Amino acid sequence: MAVDEGLIAWVTEALEPVGTVTMRRMMGGATLYCDGTIFGIVHDGELWFKADEESNALWDEAGHRERFTVTFSTGMSDTMNYRRAPSDAYDDADALREWAAHGIAAGLRAPKKPKRR
Repeated sequence: MAVDEGLIAWVTEALEPVGTVTMRRMMGGATLYCDGTIFGIVHDGELWFKADEESNALWDEAGHRERFTVTFSTGMSDTMNYRRAPSDAYDDADALREWAAHGIAAGLRAPKKPKRR
């Protein structure tokens, strides 16, 4: 499955005033980082922002209850706490920055994983 390079370019451009966006290909899509902090996923041409216990109510109140689900080749699936970006985030840089900020904040609050040796 190809990564939506156009969507990643849009996110990178829109978030330029916030920080440097990088990506890592995984799960048939890409994980997005802003200045090294994970904040989103691009998968199947859709953008998902990281959420957590602190931000879940905000996403729910805005009507974005759906969480990212990935199905593996084994048939097993896993749901992760990433929320689908609102439709205006795809063409309004201010809206994208507003919602991405919630994802970045959730990424900053997440426990840090120990570095591999």
